[in-house]
Amino acid sequence: MSLKLYYHPLASFCWKALIALYENDTQFEPIVVDLADATSRQNFAKVWPLARFPVLHDEARGRTIAEATTIIEYLDAFHPGPTSFISIDPERAWQTRMWDRVFDHYIHEPMQKIVTDRIRPDGQGDAYGVDQAKALIREAYAIAEREIGSKPWTMGSDFSLVDCAAAPALIYAETVVPFDAAHQNLPAYLDRLIARPSFARVLREAEPYFKFFPVETKPRTTPRAAAGRQPAK
Repeated sequence: MSLKLYYHPLASFCWKALIALYENDTQFEPIVVDLADATSRQNFAKVWPLARFPVLHDEARGRTIAEATTIIEYLDAFHPGPTSFISIDPERAWQTRMWDRVFDHYIHEPMQKIVTDRIRPDGQGDAYGVDQAKALIREAYAIAEREIGSKPWTMGSDFSLVDCAAAPALIYAETVVPFDAAHQNLPAYLDRLIARPSFARVLREAEPYFKFFPVETKPRTTPRAAAGRQPAK
């Protein structure tokens, strides 16, 4: 099999790449990396010396692709499927890339800051940094709430790179910075993401590992949509 994905089922940025692979039923060999295991880490470092996942290796083309956004762009270019994640229209393409960065930098990364602070050694926490991260997430929520509006997906009717980014960012961020009464569009959007078959599969595969997630509230795996609301196709 040409494509090999090095990842871990609990790792949120790995989810982003997995959603894209599952969305188009792209055939690949999954290789789970356990960074706590010396042998697993060393073997992974031979593929990508920084030993940070996800990493995609395309044996047929002799290419190693790191970082989830780049992996998705690579799949779009060299292993395309029915869902195209970045529009060929330049105007829509730059907006897609911008909103991908918004979800990654202003929701996903600060969420990771909050979560990793939970597992720091006693006396080495960063309460100030955690407060900053929560404030940034709330600001990003407000921006995303307005942008999504009543659209089925962030870019409109088409599922895109942005939605691959938003799914893990929002579902994990909700556990540490819950939505509040001002958020109507975001919870509904997350319901649609959870109902999307590609993301639903990611969640099913990750659920056995949720016990290792160091937050009392675990990521939810089913929509909380109001009765009668239909998920977008």
